[in-house]
Amino acid sequence: MTIEYEWRGDFDNASLNALHADGFGHPVGRTEWRARLERHSLGWVCAWEDGALIGFVNVAWDGGVHAFVLDTVVARHRRTRGVGAELVATAAREARAARCEWLHVDFEERLRSFYVDACGFKETAAGLIAL
Repeated sequence: MTIEYEWRGDFDNASLNALHADGFGHPVGRTEWRARLERHSLGWVCAWEDGALIGFVNVAWDGGVHAFVLDTVVARHRRTRGVGAELVATAAREARAARCEWLHVDFEERLRSFYVDACGFKETAAGLIAL
């Protein structure tokens, strides 16, 4: 298994919609990912295996020193092999290279060990308002 990680990788919307549906367990959507990412993101990381998109993470930002990990997803058949952790590590390196000082992430309790143990995030106090 040779997996390549690419910062601001060239993907098509159909492939990312299919990966997102597989990874998050919902029907395949029709999101215009490219336009959304170009408008709101510092960058993104694609994981490729044999030309297929098997992983993705979005790195949104505030235009300054704060970057935010969103939509971390790995194809179900490639989970538990370190792909997600490498996606996040690549995102952190690239955010650092862009002079960001902080990389934030919000996650559900079931993902705590991934983000804290596997990726090295530190727990912080945070707030949330459901809209």
